[in-house]
Amino acid sequence: MTRVVDVPAQFDDRSFDQFAKTCGECDGERLLFDAHSVQWASPYGLLGLLVAGQTAVERGGQRPQLTVPMDRDVLHYWGRTGFFEYGGEWFEVHGKVPRVAVSRSSEVLLEITPVRGADDVHGVVSIIQERAAAILSGELGLEATATMGFGMALSEACQNIVEHAGTSGWVAVQTYHWRRRLGRRVVVIAVADAGMGFRRSLEMTQAGRYGDRWGDATALEAALIQGASRFRDPGRGQGLGGIRRYLNRWDGKFSIRSGTARIAIVPTWDDDIPLADSLPPFPGSQMLQIIPAHRAE
Repeated sequence: MTRVVDVPAQFDDRSFDQFAKTCGECDGERLLFDAHSVQWASPYGLLGLLVAGQTAVERGGQRPQLTVPMDRDVLHYWGRTGFFEYGGEWFEVHGKVPRVAVSRSSEVLLEITPVRGADDVHGVVSIIQERAAAILSGELGLEATATMGFGMALSEACQNIVEHAGTSGWVAVQTYHWRRRLGRRVVVIAVADAGMGFRRSLEMTQAGRYGDRWGDATALEAALIQGASRFRDPGRGQGLGGIRRYLNRWDGKFSIRSGTARIAIVPTWDDDIPLADSLPPFPGSQMLQIIPAHRAE
């Protein structure tokens, strides 16, 4: 029997919980991810879709099916981001996939890129530093010093996969004009994996401190606010704090979803809640960083 999973028409961090609820727990049944009505998908949404496909396969289920978007512009955008290059590994794709080159344009600062080890992290940062410099200063109106911090924020988010996920993951970076929520240009960093998640990663070193309170939400608070780490070495666990400070400086947003919880550092222009618990479960962890322009367009 095949179970249909509807991909939201506007697939981003706001609709992600809806997607996670529809996915549910994979219990070996065949899944069909129906994306034919998608009108927009952010990098965060696309990486989440890859995680869902990978999880279905790795939990012993059949390779899920995926119907591609009917909207030609959306379909071509998915192609330019490199989604189908990796999606073909985890999905049986139904529909005509466009023959478009993976984008090297300024709009897609970094196409969907796998992160498997430290060398991948260094490669990602090297590529993005050059592409991001002109965007951050020219299009977003940020100081030149923002570029170095941007590389740090990207590196730390990717490093989290290497050190904590127990599996590979993906990163994607894009810039676009965010009319619906902010009315300015933004740079978006999305990082996702299908790994063990924050609670399991930190359990051995941190769970005893919190007792009955230990869970996904507490683990996220410990990691982002307290700087907790799975490693006992002094000085570890500061990477997420560095990202938080960088995004605070540039009025950016930082959110992490793992398991059944999501924590966010919320700027004045956003109406997200700082901590959400009892969400529909979803494997691994998903990070989102949004850096807005310092002038309205």
